[in-house]
Amino acid sequence: MSNQIERLQTNARMSQVVVANGVVYLSGQVPDSAGAAIDVQATEILTRIDKLLASAGIDKARLLTANVWLSDPKHFDGFNAVWDAWVPEGNAPTRACVTSILMKPGLDVEIAVTAHA
Repeated sequence: MSNQIERLQTNARMSQVVVANGVVYLSGQVPDSAGAAIDVQATEILTRIDKLLASAGIDKARLLTANVWLSDPKHFDGFNAVWDAWVPEGNAPTRACVTSILMKPGLDVEIAVTAHA
């Protein structure tokens, strides 16, 4: 087992991706399109997650778990419509989905995922 830790897209506050011991951790992802409809925000985040996973040399079929924060329960069905179309059939990760106040007005969803390298 390797004790090496690789950090990708790092700044003073955080890394977008950390790879350690065969596990890929992504930081919570929020959309740039604050105020847009939930399907637009969710699609933007999931596209970004695809790119971040690719930067670690994997894809969404390797997902282990996902944590989803929605600003309001009314977004649950709209979010799930986008999520369900994105998740590879037969490779759904474990998932938690909760309602939370997000850190910027107009943000309606944040997603953090963990995957197997």
